Amino acid sequence: MSTITSTDNSFRFLFEDADVRGETVALQHVLNDLYAAHPYGEGVKRLLGEFAAATVVISNNLKFQGRVVLQGRSDGPLSLVMLECSSEGQVRGLARGDLDAAKGPLSSLLPNGVLTLTIEPDVGQRYQGIIAVQRDELCDVLSDYFEQSEQLATKFWLSADEGAAAALMLQQLPKQLVPDETVRFDQWQTLCALAETVTDDELLAIDTDNLLYRLFNEWTVKRFDPKGIRFECNCSSERSLNAIRLLPEHEITELFEEQETVTMNCEMCSKHYSYSLTDVRPEEEHTLH
Repeated sequence: MSTITSTDNSFRFLFEDADVRGETVALQHVLNDLYAAHPYGEGVKRLLGEFAAATVVISNNLKFQGRVVLQGRSDGPLSLVMLECSSEGQVRGLARGDLDAAKGPLSSLLPNGVLTLTIEPDVGQRYQGIIAVQRDELCDVLSDYFEQSEQLATKFWLSADEGAAAALMLQQLPKQLVPDETVRFDQWQTLCALAETVTDDELLAIDTDNLLYRLFNEWTVKRFDPKGIRFECNCSSERSLNAIRLLPEHEITELFEEQETVTMNCEMCSKHYSYSLTDVRPEEEHTLH
């Protein structure tokens, strides 16, 4: 198994002698693009990085085409943190509120907040789960939620700084290889204890193959090919134009009475789209001559 750089890649892996799977992700260039849209301070960058890394490893569980959206809302320093990742590895997101909020635990940036996890398949029913922010760290909130909602023991480890973010996730699978419940429990506890030894710096700095060896060298681990992760916004000129067209007729009229050109800005990527009244109402073009 050759070593592949972990930067902007996610990896799935399995323990061949245990009913446990895992995911890792390391993000760098993706975050640079994510941060470029707004003047985020150190504390917000760190939280956005954790949200991005967590959303990527969650999205890797999708068995269909679609996307995962992880949102945090509160009345605290940050009113909104939102990250989404598609099944194709396309990431985008933003934060609103005090963009210079000091670095601190999740509970200080989103006090009394709520996390919403939304799974949106391209075809099929949308699923949404709500999680109260009752822990200091995002990894603990997500671990609690998955264990309760999925009824599968799941643990997250997250680390982020201004320029990089990484995640490690372990999840116990339904009975396959190990029918004995006591053995299954002991294996799960042992693997989680080994993963707990990872430091924030190691999670950020060590490539996946070396990280797996560092943590689980006494276990047989099968690592799958990486999936590339990239920043990509799905905004478009047509979508922004349709948003204007959905306004009531009198609002469209008032909007263009105030200005000849209306500009729509995408909060995710800072792209600007400008329109005239004839773009919104093509039939108006013939009445202007």
